[in-house]
Amino acid sequence: MTTEISIVLPLYNEEENIRPLISSLFKVMERVDKEYEIIAVNDGSNDNSGKILLELVSTYKDVRIITFDKNYGLTASIDAGFKAANGTVVVTIDADLQNEPDDIPLLLEKIKEFDMVCGWRFKRHDPLLKRLSSKVANYVRNKLSVEDINDSACTLKAFRRACLDKIKLYNGFHRFLPTLFKMEGFSVTEVKVRHHPRRRGISKFNIRNRIFVSFIDLLVIVWMKKRLLEYNAIQNQEDLKKS
Repeated sequence: MTTEISIVLPLYNEEENIRPLISSLFKVMERVDKEYEIIAVNDGSNDNSGKILLELVSTYKDVRIITFDKNYGLTASIDAGFKAANGTVVVTIDADLQNEPDDIPLLLEKIKEFDMVCGWRFKRHDPLLKRLSSKVANYVRNKLSVEDINDSACTLKAFRRACLDKIKLYNGFHRFLPTLFKMEGFSVTEVKVRHHPRRRGISKFNIRNRIFVSFIDLLVIVWMKKRLLEYNAIQNQEDLKKS
């Protein structure tokens, strides 16, 4: 039977969160009642994440694992998950339990009308400094790239699988997926989703990798948008004669 939904789960050192997250995902997808798979991308974890994933795979047939030999970063994990996905719709979700699995049906409903659906963490439950840095980053990103996405860094997203073949990712470009989709002519929207405080594990992001590094990536995206090829071509010879 054809897989309808692929859930891509990028993770790095999330040994305390994997089991409860997978359990929650199974409960949600049972209610959705569609054929699905869960692709866990282990980004070179050096804790017990890999061991726990192997145990889960031996228990659940719908879980698949991709394991990196070292830590390559979130963009690489997402890209590997995209390439491995069999579903006609691909959903990405963080492994830190800050995204709410119960919000996945909201994205699946909206993806019927759009090519990409972004989660918008309307009420953030992060430390003040992290919230402020995200607010500044989103403002600068939208201002320079002429976008209106409120929360482009939220991992909870849904994509039409067919569209992903048109998207080329580079390191750090996971933050700009809405812009990359729009550049290819695809439709993008946002839905408000819930957000929880991190209760277990350690955040992998800080001011340096959230603002300064991503600002350089943003300048590349701005350049790409300005250099985007746009033209209308007349294909029919009869139309040429009329013009």
